[in-house]
Amino acid sequence: MRHMTDHSAMIPMRSIRRGISLLAALLATAALPVRAAHAQWSTVYEQFYLQAPHNWTFRTDYTHADRLFNAFDYGHAILYETLWTKPGAPASLLEERIYDRLVRGVLVRPPRNPLEEAAIEPMYARLAPEAKVMFDWAHILHRQLYDVLADERLDGAAKDREVARIIAYYKSRPDLAFSSKPKSMALMQEQPYSLAFRKTYPKFNGLIWGYHWLQIGLYEPLVTGRTREERQAGVRATVARFWQMLDDAPRHMPHQMPMTPAVAPAFAARYPEAGIIFDNLHSMHDVVSDILANPSVPRAAKRREIMRAARLFRDDSSYVMGSTAAWVRMSNHMGIENMGGPAVGFLPAMPTPSVTYGAVMTHDDRTGEMTGFRYGNATGGDHAAHGAPAAAAPAAGGAQPDHGAHAGHAMPTTGDSLARGAASLVARLLTDPVVRQRVLADSALHAAVVRAAQQLPEGERAAIHAALHADGGTHATPAARPAPAPGTPRR
Repeated sequence: MRHMTDHSAMIPMRSIRRGISLLAALLATAALPVRAAHAQWSTVYEQFYLQAPHNWTFRTDYTHADRLFNAFDYGHAILYETLWTKPGAPASLLEERIYDRLVRGVLVRPPRNPLEEAAIEPMYARLAPEAKVMFDWAHILHRQLYDVLADERLDGAAKDREVARIIAYYKSRPDLAFSSKPKSMALMQEQPYSLAFRKTYPKFNGLIWGYHWLQIGLYEPLVTGRTREERQAGVRATVARFWQMLDDAPRHMPHQMPMTPAVAPAFAARYPEAGIIFDNLHSMHDVVSDILANPSVPRAAKRREIMRAARLFRDDSSYVMGSTAAWVRMSNHMGIENMGGPAVGFLPAMPTPSVTYGAVMTHDDRTGEMTGFRYGNATGGDHAAHGAPAAAAPAAGGAQPDHGAHAGHAMPTTGDSLARGAASLVARLLTDPVVRQRVLADSALHAAVVRAAQQLPEGERAAIHAALHADGGTHATPAARPAPAPGTPRR
C-alpha cells in the first residue's frame, strides 16, 4: 500500500517537470519578436496521390529514371538549406564540394525511394513551409502523370481522361497549386533580386536546369513512342542525354531555363495545362534560389519575398501572358539549342548555344515575341540579329532594311520556277501540324526554313510565313519592339 502511494506520488512530479519544460518553451516563444514568430506559422497541409490503378507504374517500369527524381529532390533540398543556413559561405561550397557530391555520388547511386525533404532542409522548411509544400504538391503531379503515360494498359483516350482527372485533383488545392496560366519570364528574371543565383553559382544553376530539362523531357518519349519498346528506348536515350549535359559543366548545360513547348513539344501540345504548371513550378525554383542567394534581400525579408512570389505564381491574374500561343512562341524564341536541345530525336553532339550563359531575353507578354536582351547577348544562330546594333538608316530612296528577327539576310527577288516549286512544297509540308511543330521546336531547322524563304519573292515568302503562323506558335519576324522601360508595370 505504501509502495502504491509512493509510486502515485511520482506521477505529479513528472507532470510538474513536464509543465515546467512546457512553460519555459512558451516563455521563450513569447520572448521572440512578433515578426519572427509569425514567420514560422503555416496553415498548409500535405496531401497524397489521387488513388488510381496506375500509381507507381513509372517506378516499376522505368526504375532507372524514377530514382533520379529522388536525387533531384535531394539536390533542391540541400541547395535551399545551404543558401539559407550558410549565407557567408564561399561559392565553392556549392560549386565544388556539394556539386561534386551530387554529380559523383547522389546521382550515380540515387535513393531508392522518395525522400522526406524536411529532414534534409529543416531550417529552410521552417522558413517557408508553404513554399516547400507547393513544390511537393507539384512534384506529386509530375509523378502521377509519368505513371499515367507509362501505363501500357491505357489507350490514348484513357490517358487523356486520367491526365485531366489528375490535373483537376491538383487544382483542388488552390493554396498549393501553381497557376495553369502561363507566367511572363519577367516574374522570374526581372525582379530586384533576380539573377543572383545563376551569376554566383553557374554550375549548380546549370545542374538545376538540367534536372528541369529531364523532368519535362521524359514526357516526350512517353507521348511520342508508338510501342512499349519505343517508349522504353526513348526514356533511356533521354536519360543518357541528361548525363551528357553534365560533361564539361556548365558549357554543355542549358543556358536558358528549359521550357516545355520547346523541349517536349508533343507533350505540351497534348497537355498544355500541365506544361504551363511545370514551367511555372520551375520558374519559382529559380526565384527561391535568387531570393536566398541575393545578399541585397535582408534575412528578415527573405520569407516575405518567397511568400510574395508563391502568391504570384498561384494566382491567375498577375504576370500572365496573353495566351497559350504566346507561351509557346516565347519558349521557341528562347531557342531549343539554349535549353539543352530536344528530348527526342537529338543528334549525338550537344547543340551549340546561341546566347551567352544565363542571358535574359525580354518578350512581349501579349504575343510572346522576343524584343531584346536585358542581360547577356546573342552569340550567333537564330538570335544573332537580336544581339546586333541597329542598322543605319538607308539613304533616301534606298531599299528599306528588314528589322525583323532575321535582319541582315539578303532577300533577292527571283523568278526561278524551281525555287517557287520548292517554296510551294515547303508551304504545303508546313500545313501538317506535326511537321510544323517539329520545325518550330528546332531552332536551327526553323532558322534554315526562314533563311530559305527570305531568298524568295514576296508571294512565296508570305506563303511560308503564313504556314508557320497557322497555329500562333511561331517565330514571327515583325519589326523588333523596344524592351519595356525599367519600372514599367506588368501584368
